[in-house]
Amino acid sequence: MTSLQLFNTFLIAMLVLAAVVVVALRAAPAGYGQYIGKRWGKTINNRAGWVIMEVPVVIVFAIYWLLSDRTFAATPLTFFLIFNLHYLQRTFVFPLLIRGDDQMPWSIIIFGILFNSANAVMQGTWIFFLAPENQYDPAWLASPQFIIGLAIFLTGFVINLHSDHIVRNLRQPGDNAFHIPRGGMFEYVTSANYLGELTEWVGWAIMTWSSAGLVFAIWTFANLGPRANTHHQWYIKKFGDEYPRDRKRMIPFLY
Repeated sequence: MTSLQLFNTFLIAMLVLAAVVVVALRAAPAGYGQYIGKRWGKTINNRAGWVIMEVPVVIVFAIYWLLSDRTFAATPLTFFLIFNLHYLQRTFVFPLLIRGDDQMPWSIIIFGILFNSANAVMQGTWIFFLAPENQYDPAWLASPQFIIGLAIFLTGFVINLHSDHIVRNLRQPGDNAFHIPRGGMFEYVTSANYLGELTEWVGWAIMTWSSAGLVFAIWTFANLGPRANTHHQWYIKKFGDEYPRDRKRMIPFLY
């Protein structure tokens, strides 16, 4: 097998795993937040858990970038910076903003480490090694794919940040109750932060115009879509008629 054939086999395996994840998360919601339980095993502080879970993607992607002959080529370098716009924020800024003393199970952290590492390999292998050398030349940065994809990615990034801000400020100091998020994209969907993340990686798939990017976008929905459904059902059960019934789960007007 050539390197490209092996890589394509890897992508197919990732798609199969994505299907397994959809089925598993429909059967049992991921055990953190209000869904945490003893069956998920030992836990650590949520902030530390987020850093440990997310940092492998930063490290592995950086290693692929540094080992590549394309390290300072304009388009691969731009991809490197855009990718890390999300992951540096998610790894080092987001955990610092978390309020409360919630816990995260090690089982969830380990799963996150495995996926994040595999995804860094998937994106890094394609962008820095396997993509045809003339595909990501400097002219790519002026292509419709890149411009449209970047616009979609940045839109998702802003939605993600704004939605996280709304959720963080639902509680005042000393308040342990649950509240209905309002404002921003929460007026349309229950999981606006998930919508933002999905939008980002759809934009990434378009700007890189790659199978690796497409598989990542599919994985994002496979991972977050069932969770959005769980959240939606939980809010309806918790708040009853008070919860806006016109909200979708994750994608406005569709899902």
